[in-house]
Amino acid sequence: MSVNTDEARRRAETLFKKEQQLREAQQAMTEYQAGLRMMREKTARLRALRLARDAANKKETRPANQKSAA
Repeated sequence: MSVNTDEARRRAETLFKKEQQLREAQQAMTEYQAGLRMMREKTARLRALRLARDAANKKETRPANQKSAA
């Protein structure tokens, strides 16, 4: 009987470890995807700010160039 219980316990522990690894892998993937999403949002926000800044700089420099050309 002890052989059967030892084997059953080993199988149960193996199954538990596999399930635990699966949960940890799913959690890691969720964290990874959340990090990617945050990075993309930050990049988009910074790109919008840069484009707005560049557009404002072009508007400021354009009249100066037109005055010197005239």
